[in-house]
Amino acid sequence: CQTSNTDRLQVAASSKVDTMLQETIEAHGGTLYETAHYRFAFRKKIYTFQNNEGAYIYTRTETKDGKRIIDRLDNNTASRTVDGQSMTLTEKEANGIRYSLNSVIYFATLPHKLKDPAVTKKYIGVTNIKGKHYDILEVGFQAAGGGPDHDDVYHYWINQDTKLIDYLAYNFLVGKGGVRFRSAFNTRKIDGIIFQDYVNYKAPKGTPLLSLPEQFENNELEKLSIIATENIAKL
Repeated sequence: CQTSNTDRLQVAASSKVDTMLQETIEAHGGTLYETAHYRFAFRKKIYTFQNNEGAYIYTRTETKDGKRIIDRLDNNTASRTVDGQSMTLTEKEANGIRYSLNSVIYFATLPHKLKDPAVTKKYIGVTNIKGKHYDILEVGFQAAGGGPDHDDVYHYWINQDTKLIDYLAYNFLVGKGGVRFRSAFNTRKIDGIIFQDYVNYKAPKGTPLLSLPEQFENNELEKLSIIATENIAKL
């Protein structure tokens, strides 16, 4: 009987997570993500993403040493052209393109990618940040399909009133590893889809993610950078 109760609790928790995530995706753009095609600038590089019901094409264009470099990710197939000429990529170079493009588009289109099959989700509970109520969603990744940073753990603080992600945090192991907390600002809707910029904060390695909002409110986090997408346009 106890197993049955445990099973029912797990099903209820899973259902709550799915409902919460669906409401959040709806608030940010919903089904518009499925065929979204946009361009934006990020750190002096031009990015595009084109979704087509699960298929996708991402690009990044930059000029380096007078040469025009276009990196492209077509359903996980990486390619590069320099001044229109196709380059032969090493596996390391191809993986670098996959990782960097996926990372930028992931954050730019949150929470769309949280529906991916490799994502694992867990409802953590409710908290208050600056007088507002938030549901806390924990996200991890399965090793299969989760990418090189599948060991990373994310927390998303979802505003109970607006259903928007106002804050997020994650710990990461790539490189030297670390802990980050992001506070959204400049929230705007462009042709039906929400885009947000973030103030990026740093916390000491090993800091529990759940403690970060309190440290944020107490101004105990180190401001690291601004994550800003500019000149966003629907294509």
